Amino acid sequence: MPNAAAPVSPADHILGPHDAPLTLIEYGDFECPNCRQAAPAVKLLVARFSSQLRFVWREYPLEEVHPHALGAALAAEAAGGQGKFWKMHDLLLAHQDHLRAKQLRTYAEQLELDMARYDAEIGDEVYLQRIREHQADGHRAGVRGTPGFFLNGRFVDASFGIEHLVEAVERVAR
Repeated sequence: MPNAAAPVSPADHILGPHDAPLTLIEYGDFECPNCRQAAPAVKLLVARFSSQLRFVWREYPLEEVHPHALGAALAAEAAGGQGKFWKMHDLLLAHQDHLRAKQLRTYAEQLELDMARYDAEIGDEVYLQRIREHQADGHRAGVRGTPGFFLNGRFVDASFGIEHLVEAVERVAR
């Protein structure tokens, strides 16, 4: 595995201080049950290490196994274009079994997005290139499934349990 995520850019979705010494990147899929299970632990890490850790979400929809993942990623990016990425992120993970286009539009309405803009951006797939770039970056870094975590650029294998991620962050934070 190449073992290095692409550097954080201004286009990334970031929680936490932009100059934090620790950077946790997740290549995630909104339809992935493991991503939903990891989300509470990630939120706890972000809260616990609030001054030391920045968290970055990158789109990595596994379209071959999750038929609604790409649509959800597009909806999240459209919400991000209106400053509400993280609210949409949380809604999508919480409602993972309800990610059809009509349901995604309902979530956008709940977030009070500009619906004309949302509809136009979804219809034109405005954010598809960004999603494809995230997928390509993840693929180059060796991501094979979701969630794919990188701490300060290095892969963290959380496939055997999210506690491995927590331990890695705690170890590096010392």
